[in-house]
Amino acid sequence: MTMRPNIANAAASTTIENADVTVVGGAGHVGIPLVLALAESGLRVNVNDLSRDTLDVLASGRLPFMENGAEPALARALADKRLVFTDLPEHVSTGGPVIITIGTPVDEFFNPVRRVVQDCIDTLLPRLVDDQLLILRSTVFPGTTEWLASYLSEKGRRLRVAFCPERVVQGNGLPELRGMPQIVSGTSEEASNEAAALFDRIAPEIVRLSPMEAEFAKLFANAYRYIEFATTNEFYLIAKAAGVDYHRVLEGMKHNYPRLKNLPRPGYAAGPCLVKDTMQLSAFASNQFGLGHAALLINEGLVLRVVEDIKRRFDLPNTRVGLLGMAFKADSDDIRASLSYKFKKVMAGQARAVLTTDPFVSPNVDPDLKPLDDVIAESDLLILCAPHGAYKNTDFKGKPVYDLWAHVDAPSAIR
Repeated sequence: MTMRPNIANAAASTTIENADVTVVGGAGHVGIPLVLALAESGLRVNVNDLSRDTLDVLASGRLPFMENGAEPALARALADKRLVFTDLPEHVSTGGPVIITIGTPVDEFFNPVRRVVQDCIDTLLPRLVDDQLLILRSTVFPGTTEWLASYLSEKGRRLRVAFCPERVVQGNGLPELRGMPQIVSGTSEEASNEAAALFDRIAPEIVRLSPMEAEFAKLFANAYRYIEFATTNEFYLIAKAAGVDYHRVLEGMKHNYPRLKNLPRPGYAAGPCLVKDTMQLSAFASNQFGLGHAALLINEGLVLRVVEDIKRRFDLPNTRVGLLGMAFKADSDDIRASLSYKFKKVMAGQARAVLTTDPFVSPNVDPDLKPLDDVIAESDLLILCAPHGAYKNTDFKGKPVYDLWAHVDAPSAIR
């Protein structure tokens, strides 16, 4: 089945009945870039999400979070009437593919919670029709796609099941969707072909894999990135213990040396995907993924190592600590799984006071945030948690800034 817009109805409002594709979880970090890319390709999209408030934000032409290039794309999609916003499972459309973009968490033991996928499918099944294409988009435990096909078959349903993993950088999803190959897999040739035809509209290239190959590709990619961060963070700690500036070492060994061009600088490796996907891979490997566990110990332990170093330098019980940047990465408003909050929790039990600030995170998300100037004025020590561009040339009034990123231009920086 090749997806093509109905040109005759292009100016008509999109409805549940005439939508070409439904994106479940369409108002989330994974869903919004995909929705807008599909709309820009000429398709009518049913944006299905349980959060009515977030759907209302989108319908008003605003974004619920930062996403590069998304606001003008949203304006165009709304002007062209290519979006319909629905908040009930029974409102998914039956005339085209249904793409599932809901989050797939791990439990307190870092084991995947497959029940989330099953519960979502169970709520959609009464509405879905046989031979309709069902695409899993979020990270799933290896074997989930084939399991889902069997689960549906046992229920007497004939849906076409595909897994087409999302691989974009959060906050830059729309440009990356347009510029990167899309991995496509399906539990049948029909499912794979139909999914490939859909994503061929928005991606420059299609890479075909089997479902389990595609599932491993997503997990391996995120685990590899997490291990890369752990490698450079361990190098940083070793160099620091020896009294050597690791950033000078890093700059020297990468200079015109192509084999190290991708080695990242040290920093707090966090976010909603890297550690979760690394642990999903470990769970699949019966906890025999030594590199993944080592990476977890290094990256999650980095905060504690920094706190120990600070305790050697400062009288922490009498020190007011300001945390700069509560998002999980630079120039983002996303606080999910941010190690800044680990700093906050650890420091709360040891420092005289802990103050937090972030130029991107809304006080509605974190009411404890204070203006940057107030945090600088009231703190004895500042810790750069997220290397936002706004901090690079900030005047910190001579206050010491613990900056393992080597990001700020301040004579008082501690690296």
